[in-house]
Amino acid sequence: MTARSTATPPLHRHQIARVSASGWRSICARDWDANARACLTHWATHGLPLVVTRQPWRADESSDDIALGLPAPGRWDRRRIALRVCRNEVIGFDEFPDAAAVARLLPDAALTPWRRLCAGVKALGVTARVYGSYGWQRISGLDHVRGSSDIDIWVGVSNAGQADAVAAVMQDFSCAQLRLDGELVFDGCTAAAWREWMAWRAGSAKTLLVKTIAGASLVRSIGRLGTLDRRMVPS
Repeated sequence: MTARSTATPPLHRHQIARVSASGWRSICARDWDANARACLTHWATHGLPLVVTRQPWRADESSDDIALGLPAPGRWDRRRIALRVCRNEVIGFDEFPDAAAVARLLPDAALTPWRRLCAGVKALGVTARVYGSYGWQRISGLDHVRGSSDIDIWVGVSNAGQADAVAAVMQDFSCAQLRLDGELVFDGCTAAAWREWMAWRAGSAKTLLVKTIAGASLVRSIGRLGTLDRRMVPS
């Protein structure tokens, strides 16, 4: 994983955040049931991160809070725990693991196509990061992955041509035991599912669903990708 940052960067999809000891004390002091409390206590004790989720405030509102989430592993019933944490209690931001770092978690049949995917993405000068159940299992060491789990990756791209090239590499991934899902993220702001992107670029769909940290919108033209505000009003 990348080095922890001490600055406060703009929030983006699939970003992870680390909470201070006092922040964890505040979280754990809230009114939780026994199951959630056990999970949160484990996270706090081991200094595990949370994920930045959709920020529910409007673009014209300011807030000292950040919306964060914890997708619990199997031992805590795979609950999704939603949290609001004071920005001052977030001590750093980080990213999910690089795709190559999760190879040991994959079924044997997926290793060769996965290595091919990692090499193909690297050759394009971009980084693929694994989020979802595989990303969380790599971070926590706990039982997030199930036999039916897809593997989710996101790749940061800077333009449509690069997005096309990355999507083609992703499309070439083939493994009967593992389905590849995920997103193309433009300049750290707007994101689109890679399969939907390919269908849209091929003319099979008139609109493309684009997501930001604050919501989602349908676009018809590539020009609109760069004009969507990362803090747009959720739709």
